[in-house]
Amino acid sequence: MRILFCGDTFPAARSYLARRLEPANDELVVCKEDRIADALDGVNVVIPLMCRIDSSLMDAGSFQLIQQWGAGIEGVDLRAAQQRGIRVANVPATGSNADSVAEHAILLTIALLRNFPAALANVKAGRLGAPLGHMLASRTVCLYGLGATAAAIARRLRAFNVRLIGITRDPSDPKVAEFNLDACYSSNDRNAALAHTDVLILCSRLSDETRGIIDAEALQALRPGAYLVNAARGALIDYGALCSALTSGHLAGAGLDVFWKEPIAPGDPLLGLPNVIATPHVAGVTDRSYEEIADAVAANIERLRRGETPLNCAA
Repeated sequence: MRILFCGDTFPAARSYLARRLEPANDELVVCKEDRIADALDGVNVVIPLMCRIDSSLMDAGSFQLIQQWGAGIEGVDLRAAQQRGIRVANVPATGSNADSVAEHAILLTIALLRNFPAALANVKAGRLGAPLGHMLASRTVCLYGLGATAAAIARRLRAFNVRLIGITRDPSDPKVAEFNLDACYSSNDRNAALAHTDVLILCSRLSDETRGIIDAEALQALRPGAYLVNAARGALIDYGALCSALTSGHLAGAGLDVFWKEPIAPGDPLLGLPNVIATPHVAGVTDRSYEEIADAVAANIERLRRGETPLNCAA
């Protein structure tokens, strides 16, 4: 099998997968994002790393499987893949991946509340006893979207003695009880939930319905001085509305692990704001998460080798 990593980001993924392949029968290839079409010769499996796989790339190659390294498949033209008989599979955001993202979301939350960038600057300046931080305990945290990652976050947040609320399409769904929420609101009633929110953590998948769900109206509905944490997908948030809410002070801060175009430009004005903490899409990049993802990807490569249908197919 010839397996192509589309893009040279997320470098640890290659070594984790390589250890699970057959050296005599498999070849792992890496190309730049803008050179995918040139690298498709003889490729059986395409692994997109934050790259768009559209109909033109599908026509440029003869690969049989588009295998996502993780859960999100919004970068793949599913209809085009179905029309061409190309399988599209992902790795569900469960297990260690959900746990890893949950830990990172809480890291961003606490870093915002304790003004961690200012604390680091004060160490270098020799200044003690500042900045004044805020406790997480007793605050209301809202999980927007109730999936595996939100469940992992909810379990951990209980130890911080927070008031936990959620927003989901159907609050009456039996699964909601598993989150042990203090309150749950429907997506249509999101502003009522946001009015009670001190920390908003986005856990939704990106789709046509969720793109830009955190718009100016949603941000204005948040309590003044609230915080926003996003380790899901950048396009869930309206960029301009976020910048306005941060510069006006209505939003006290934002912790972002994902962006609208990745990587985000180093000179993006958002990164220059003192109330923004940004990390380079690493919430799910941990040893245990990658072990499980690599196992799932390798298993699908083996299934393809045997002529079997890959698991977790979206197309």
